[in-house]
Amino acid sequence: MLCCDNNDKKIPYMQNRELSWLKFNQRCMWQAKDPANPLLERLRFLSIFTSNLDEFFMVRVGSLIDMLPLGSRYRDDKTGQTAQEQLDEIYEIVRNLYQERDGIYRDLENELRKNGVSRLQYEELTVSEQEYVENYFSNAILPMLSPMLIDAQHPFPHLRNKGIEICVRLRREGSEKDCFAMLPVPASLPAVVYLPGANVRYIGMEDLLLELVDVVFDTYTVVEKIQISVTRNADIHAEDEDCEKNEDFRKVMQKLLKDRRRLAPLRLEITSKPSPILYDFLKERLLLTDSQIFYTSGPLCMEYAYELDKRMNQKQKEHMLFSSYAPKMSGDIRPKESMFNQIKERDRLLSFPYESIKPFLRLLDEAANDPDVVSIQITIYRLAGKSKLVKSLCQAAENGKKVTVLIELRARFDEQNNIDWSKEFEKSGCTIMYGMPNYKVHSKICLITRKEKGQLVRYTQVGTGNYNEKTSKLYTDLSLMTANPEIGEDAAMFFRNMGIGNLKGSYQKLLIAPKELKPKVLEKIQEETEKGAQGYLFFKLNSLTDKDIIRALRDASCAGVRVEMMVRGICCLVPGIPGETENIEVRSIVGRYLEHSRIYIFGKEEDCEMYIASADFMTRNTQRRVEIACPVLDSEIRRRILEIKELQWSDDLKSMALQPSGEYIPSPENGKMNSQEEQMLLAAEACRKEKKLQEKSREKKNLWKRIVSYVQRVG
Repeated sequence: MLCCDNNDKKIPYMQNRELSWLKFNQRCMWQAKDPANPLLERLRFLSIFTSNLDEFFMVRVGSLIDMLPLGSRYRDDKTGQTAQEQLDEIYEIVRNLYQERDGIYRDLENELRKNGVSRLQYEELTVSEQEYVENYFSNAILPMLSPMLIDAQHPFPHLRNKGIEICVRLRREGSEKDCFAMLPVPASLPAVVYLPGANVRYIGMEDLLLELVDVVFDTYTVVEKIQISVTRNADIHAEDEDCEKNEDFRKVMQKLLKDRRRLAPLRLEITSKPSPILYDFLKERLLLTDSQIFYTSGPLCMEYAYELDKRMNQKQKEHMLFSSYAPKMSGDIRPKESMFNQIKERDRLLSFPYESIKPFLRLLDEAANDPDVVSIQITIYRLAGKSKLVKSLCQAAENGKKVTVLIELRARFDEQNNIDWSKEFEKSGCTIMYGMPNYKVHSKICLITRKEKGQLVRYTQVGTGNYNEKTSKLYTDLSLMTANPEIGEDAAMFFRNMGIGNLKGSYQKLLIAPKELKPKVLEKIQEETEKGAQGYLFFKLNSLTDKDIIRALRDASCAGVRVEMMVRGICCLVPGIPGETENIEVRSIVGRYLEHSRIYIFGKEEDCEMYIASADFMTRNTQRRVEIACPVLDSEIRRRILEIKELQWSDDLKSMALQPSGEYIPSPENGKMNSQEEQMLLAAEACRKEKKLQEKSREKKNLWKRIVSYVQRVG
């Protein structure tokens, strides 16, 4: 669909989502050169940039390549670009990003070496170290290798997605004709080989194999050798007809996961420039164009950055890592009192990763063992590899509770994990649902129904992030727990509708996509638009791409409404365009924790309507997913969320501002406030205050006991 208004002109205040995403990933990379971040953490940010780019090619570039046969019949609905025009821009930008990444990597490696952490090439090893790695190669690595010759009798092999291969050009003795071969670096081998000694010295596994590949092909002369990695299209999805043909949706997903491993190559990464002969051979066999081949001098995979600290001494860790932080117990939660009693008293909010997920897990654990609990219903999108939540749900089912788990098997790159968990739930007697045809269930909601004094009382938890104990320590998310009867009734209706495949239900308090969330958001934006300069809108999102919402925000700006947005990633709205979006300001925070919470605020301060939500303002969320936004009604929780908003808006260390040019301006060098660090301090202070109150309470109880004991003695 061509991106045009009624006057047949391109929309001046919108930008392409793919190019906007690349700018987000560049902001991640910039954290790797920020001297305010510890040295090893900077290397990890570079690893995040690299893995982000891998996924971008697998999914977004793969999707555009699938659109190429449509030619000009497919156009981006915001810029009017064809798929080819978008790909041409992407490839050019990515080449520049590779150069920037390689420069940052070289600088980081130099700094790391000064601090006793060295990634070395073979020629840099001492004689004794070379002897060590050669012995290790012969004894532990060589038996694991599967070299593959490529000639008339040996066809070109399947190269696994994002695997690292040593590609060689060979010549037999007495022959003038070259042949080619591949040596895959086995995924089962460690990423690096550590060298003996006190310092952290190591060589990459692929670098070691590149050096010793002659040993593997010892009957040939190795004429040329390079490291390569192929990225494959992973943009797969389950079709409705597949679901209807198969009685178990898990079998459909298992097949799709198998298919993903064999999808077409769409990028080739090479660590050194090959000869024209080898270049043409790879290009022809992989069916790639010149624009799909990229050079990088850095490692093709950087996951090893997360293991280096295990080899460091304490002084190195203190210098090169963020200071350790464990999520605190919320100052709003009494640790020894029933969660049911506390939630019934008033709503409770957890703010991750500053506060611990444990109170919610304790709620589930109480529910699993409480004889008055009738049922537990929950939606699951992503779970940790080890999950206490799963244990509680299974325990509840084994205790005779009615436990219903709506688990989304199409959570991208987490499909296998969810398939495995679905089997675990079934073993314990849970009722399993797999979501809705054509719509991913991305909502985060848990409903516990309890019988109290002959009446059914509902306790509802709604969150902005997944029920994942691991990411609750890494992502900023909000988790609201409430006994509000209207929200509870909506939650019960939601699960009933999911059970019968009804996406058209209406609700009192909750905003549910795909039917009601977007229309209600547009309606509330319009209400603020009608207030003119007295109107106010604030949104904290991961991404903004929905064209209708962008237009509504532009109209609000034109009416004089002040619009403030914290958009971490993709933002297709360009702020500050005179006569269009001049009253809109967009900022992005990329820091120690992944900003993941979604907050919608319509109106100013105390009079505002406030929601937390699972949904970004992306078309996929508003129209093709089942999402939930929940109103925040408790005055104290509203105050806390407004405080979070103000902290983030005041951030002048990690915040970047989106400009009318589409570029981001980094924080000023003299900035003083890091909102994430400030929230860590506030959570720690709230925890300390609660502990002091508990200590005083215990002292009063002990004093009273002593008084009673004394009175009884003197009688």
